[in-house]
Amino acid sequence: MHKKNVIKFLEQLLYNTDKDYILSQLKNTDNSLLLHYFAANYNWNSGFDVPTVILDNEACDLGTGLLMFHYADGYGLLEGSDEISSSSLEEWQYFLIKIYNRLLNLDCKSQDISFDPELTKILNPDLPDILISKFPGEVIDIPKI
Repeated sequence: MHKKNVIKFLEQLLYNTDKDYILSQLKNTDNSLLLHYFAANYNWNSGFDVPTVILDNEACDLGTGLLMFHYADGYGLLEGSDEISSSSLEEWQYFLIKIYNRLLNLDCKSQDISFDPELTKILNPDLPDILISKFPGEVIDIPKI
């Protein structure tokens, strides 16, 4: 899919109110760029069904996983697991732990999209580099929709 078509389809998905349709489209796409753009434009107050479908898609790039970890406030996990384990948001806890483990294990088929969380080890000197360093890959401009 050409970049213009990806963005047009992305706009259609983001403004669609049929959650089942959105989940189906994200589940069945093999376009890692579409998944990355969608994750970057997703309203994270809308729950974790959509991000989980993106994460579970085989086309989800490691850079997209890192983006989602940080957009889902992975800082809470990085600052100490007490905040996560005491959270009443089980869906959030489950998602962050799942994505954290996936990132540490480099468990994504593609690793082509760069993401820079712009963090340093000052936050915590024991942090794994994968969670704070700019991930190698192609730096892409994310359209804000």
